[in-house]
Amino acid sequence: MAAKSPCGTRPAPSSVPVVEQLRPQHLPQEHWLGLEAAHHARVARYADPYLARRSAGQKHPVEDFLFTYYTQKPGQLLRWHPGDGVVLSGGRALERANWKFYRMLDDGDLAAVGLPPGTPAVTFDRESFMAQRAEAVSFAGVILNGTAKRPGQFGCFGLHEWAMVYRQEKFELRHEYLKLRLGAEGTDTVVEQNRIRCSHFDAFRFYTPDAVPLNELTPTRENQRTMEQPGCLHANMDLYKWAYKLTPALPSELVMDCFELSWRIRTMDMQASPYDLEEWGYPPIRIETPQGKAEYVEYQRAFAAESQTLRARVLQAIQPLL
Repeated sequence: MAAKSPCGTRPAPSSVPVVEQLRPQHLPQEHWLGLEAAHHARVARYADPYLARRSAGQKHPVEDFLFTYYTQKPGQLLRWHPGDGVVLSGGRALERANWKFYRMLDDGDLAAVGLPPGTPAVTFDRESFMAQRAEAVSFAGVILNGTAKRPGQFGCFGLHEWAMVYRQEKFELRHEYLKLRLGAEGTDTVVEQNRIRCSHFDAFRFYTPDAVPLNELTPTRENQRTMEQPGCLHANMDLYKWAYKLTPALPSELVMDCFELSWRIRTMDMQASPYDLEEWGYPPIRIETPQGKAEYVEYQRAFAAESQTLRARVLQAIQPLL
């Protein structure tokens, strides 16, 4: 299997546009069932191989990550949602009447959408969602807005993965079924000969104890909202986390855009890691060399630009909730 590369980038937006409250969009059954089917096919490309491996007791160091590290499970990802401000009509829409954060439309709601009384239709229940998830929405807004406004930092070279196995013979092994490309001693040397400036707590927390004092920054859960920046691969992978945590307020197409970005970032992250993944089809990005560092930064900048566009889309989608 060949390793995947970052796709083209788009310019990062300078600000999040103001969202006006408009008449809800109506999707008739024949339309939204097609969107749902397309979403199922899109998810299956990633979820089906993972589920097959899990049933066979097999692991994949790259392609399992989004299903094992994050809390969103394949079945949850498979469920299609149109997002806030969309009305789904038709008999099949009634299947969603008991889904969490959905509600049926009464005749007044139907009239506002231009549908006759008694039409079976459902929509996202914003009031119920905010009653239970207001704090999560607010925190996501703080993280995403803050990250979008900070300058990207591009000098980490993916050394967080190396710090996670620094002097690992003393500690519990990570990915025990993988070989270190430079061996244990060579890996430790790379860590010791480079500046380590990881700004992301959820990467930093997996450092070996001996690597912790080598990091020039001290990210914590408490300072997360002021530390995250758009050059960080993990902050950009976490766009997927924020998107699914805001489901079903966000359309599933946007959630999957975040998922696929995270998938490609994970690929590059592991190519730049200390692990030997050649037999898995992933050639290394040799960040221990000047050429490898330059290659890493090129990918990192492309992902940063793409993530800023997606970050703005997520923020725009939740503006009515904020």
